[in-house]
Amino acid sequence: MTIKSKQPCVLDKVWPHPNCFVCSQTNKQGLQLEFTPSDDDSVGCSFCCGEPFEGYPGVLHGGIVSSIIDGAMTNCLFAHDIVAVTAELNVRFRSPVAIGPMTTVRAKIIRNDSPLYVVEAKLTQAGKVRVTAIGKFLEKPDVFGSTAQ
Repeated sequence: MTIKSKQPCVLDKVWPHPNCFVCSQTNKQGLQLEFTPSDDDSVGCSFCCGEPFEGYPGVLHGGIVSSIIDGAMTNCLFAHDIVAVTAELNVRFRSPVAIGPMTTVRAKIIRNDSPLYVVEAKLTQAGKVRVTAIGKFLEKPDVFGSTAQ
């Protein structure tokens, strides 16, 4: 499976989540991360998070870490022209992610059983894998444009 778009975080279609906390460039309260496709069919992003996203002193909040992982996985699917929602996300925190230093997240599709996709991600800091995750995503279920009951 190869990436169809070499544009970071862009589909040829209408952007499916224009106010996303993780990657929207217009959400001023969000992280505004920009994911870039790589030749190995993954997407990645390097970033630094400050104290507003702290959990324990000096440590990035686990919920923020999970959101970043989920955003990387979703943007990996977007890069393959797939719009999907998270069905399951399993995150393994190997060691704390410090506030401040440059951090990198990378995601790649490891299984395509359309309409279900399995994506893996790794978050690294200072050359060490801090977080790993596996996510399952369901392609475009009937939640877009409808309200939850």
